[in-house]
Amino acid sequence: MIKDVYEVARIGFGKGTNELYDRARPSYPPDALSYIHQEVTVSHSKPLNVVEIGSGTGIFTRALLAHPDWATTVGKLTAVEPSEGMRTIFSKSVLDERVSCQEGSFENTGVSSHSADLVVIAQAFHWCPDYDAAAAEFARILKPGGIEVLIWNLEDREAAAWVAQVRDLIEQFEQGTPQFRLNLWRAFFETRSFESHFQPQQEHSWSYSLVSSLDTSYIAVKPEDIKSMVKAKIKEIVDIGDGKRWIDEDKGLFEYPYTTLVIVFKRK
Repeated sequence: MIKDVYEVARIGFGKGTNELYDRARPSYPPDALSYIHQEVTVSHSKPLNVVEIGSGTGIFTRALLAHPDWATTVGKLTAVEPSEGMRTIFSKSVLDERVSCQEGSFENTGVSSHSADLVVIAQAFHWCPDYDAAAAEFARILKPGGIEVLIWNLEDREAAAWVAQVRDLIEQFEQGTPQFRLNLWRAFFETRSFESHFQPQQEHSWSYSLVSSLDTSYIAVKPEDIKSMVKAKIKEIVDIGDGKRWIDEDKGLFEYPYTTLVIVFKRK
């Protein structure tokens, strides 16, 4: 059992919750995946050896393998995930002979030294408990000149008032956890190991909208651990829909605005 992960994350992503997580979490915009492809292939020949840390249930993995730019780019993909429950769903949802999934963490991946062309962490790095140790591990497994990518999706509270209202409600239940929006993870770029082994990071973001409905959206299933009255309040906020943009009102389909952030940095 890997110990160096937040206990809150381990409990929250344990057995019995992962099917819901896999259904609820959004995938990643094609433009962001194309951007990552361009950044990696400009200096690396195909096929690539990819390591994905914090791979979860395989949402990013599936998006990457399905993207036309990546179809013939990946030679091998090693998924590293500390949660047994998530690894179970991953093995059922990612069926590709190039892909393997193993137990590991940010600080202890179990990957061979200087073997990876690309290391990617999707929707997970804010859970890292030791940034300096993680930077040292990333440097160990990357080839010289290898690329590291951090990517996150988050509901865009600036795009519509109802999204901000839902976020305000849900954020009351974060229990002091190191959520992405708090930017605590930016301390990673100030560690000795990062400065010793990596070039300065580059950042790029995209705004986009998902097609959603009250029954199928992330907000409809997200808070398993939140009381029913809070779920009812979320429904009320979305029903009122301050700033909501309809796609097809008769079918109950509306835009759910998101932002994707991609951070790229290179091994020296």
